[in-house]
Amino acid sequence: MSMQSVASPANIPVPPNPKALRHIPGNEGWPFIGNTLAVLADPKGQIEKSAAKYGLIYRTHLFGETSVTMLGPEANELVLFDQARLFSSTHGWGPILGLLFPRGLMLLDFEEHRLHRRALSVAFKSGPMKSYLVDLDRGIAARVKQWKAQPGEMLVYPAMKQLTLDLAATSFLGADIGPEVDEITRAFIDMVAAAVAPIRRPLPFTQMGRGVAGRKRIVAYFSEQIPIRRARGGGDDLFSQLCQATHEDGALLSTQDVIDHMSFLMMAAHDTLTSSLTSFVGELAAHPEWQQQLREEVKGLGIEANDPSSIDNLEKMPLSEMAFKEALRLKPPVPSMPRRAVRSFSFKGYDIPAGTLVGVNPLFTHHMPDIWPEPDKFDPMRFSDEAQRTRHRFAWVPFGGGAHMCLGLHFAYMQAKTFARHFLQNLEVSLEPGYKADWQMWPIPKPRDGLRVVVKAVRM
Repeated sequence: MSMQSVASPANIPVPPNPKALRHIPGNEGWPFIGNTLAVLADPKGQIEKSAAKYGLIYRTHLFGETSVTMLGPEANELVLFDQARLFSSTHGWGPILGLLFPRGLMLLDFEEHRLHRRALSVAFKSGPMKSYLVDLDRGIAARVKQWKAQPGEMLVYPAMKQLTLDLAATSFLGADIGPEVDEITRAFIDMVAAAVAPIRRPLPFTQMGRGVAGRKRIVAYFSEQIPIRRARGGGDDLFSQLCQATHEDGALLSTQDVIDHMSFLMMAAHDTLTSSLTSFVGELAAHPEWQQQLREEVKGLGIEANDPSSIDNLEKMPLSEMAFKEALRLKPPVPSMPRRAVRSFSFKGYDIPAGTLVGVNPLFTHHMPDIWPEPDKFDPMRFSDEAQRTRHRFAWVPFGGGAHMCLGLHFAYMQAKTFARHFLQNLEVSLEPGYKADWQMWPIPKPRDGLRVVVKAVRM
């Protein structure tokens, strides 16, 4: 089957006349800007207020368009699982990411998405994952060693950002990337920053302008390297794996496909992991009793601080995984997920026309008190087998769900637990009395002040 025959629909579903959505309760806010500024200022609070007033489905106006917000596990299941193929991810995420990360896996739909996901999955199988672990483990250990040698106050977010950039450069591109690594890293930083820039046109001296220039640099680098990697063969890094990946008919991914997928995967892995590790460390600092429990778990592995991590080690860290999941619940790295309806549908008694931009909100679902008692409390035991048994399967969706479930979720767990092992084995983290970080929750959660903590060396 040719890839041309399964391409995502090229015709953008036409947004309905806003009058066609007036039967849905809601408030479109100010002329032109709608509710955009209110949501940017306090996304969690604004959505909770709207849900309290209008219910779990309501009409709003954001970023120039009337849209419908659908909340709760049932909405997540309908939109993310999407058994009836009602919703386009291409035309949901496209306006946000299309200029910088065109045709990344998250921006493909239906059969085309399935075929590309299958081709990319080879890079996340057991063999390559074990190879990635070697570089991840070495990189994390080296960075933690630096922190250990400089005890005292540390800003967590910039430290995690540098760590995840280092890890992306080695496990994604290979340890032999050479002197271009700084230039490639800078290009990715500019692209990621531009993805959430308020000015969406690549005008000179704007974030978007720098992001588009960064993409040109990335495209040039990958275009030059792909034939070299293919001729060389082998290679344990993600880039080399994708250069050898094939479709079902045995054909290699096109050069453009490899470029687009590499760009998107590096962006997705870098920014979301930076956010997740930052919130994880913040919760450990705020809850020393849990920090000690996880440290005891690491101690029980029976490995020395300088010993390499193994897949077997990581599988013996269930409490660390539960704590990481709880951090993802409190601050999901993708707090809202847009889709566009390709056909009309009904939800909770409301008819919603084709072309409507709809959004689900993991941040809201993760704080619903009827699902998560004391929702603002950090409690990793929410993820024990017993606690999860009766919970709706779409009540916790930091990695999305359905066909678009994050392809790299096991890679994320591997990095998080490797990080937890080295961090807890070497460092103790705490907060100054009375300190509380101020978090910006959208588009990707991050602490506005960097999250100030105090670190000191521990001996195990």
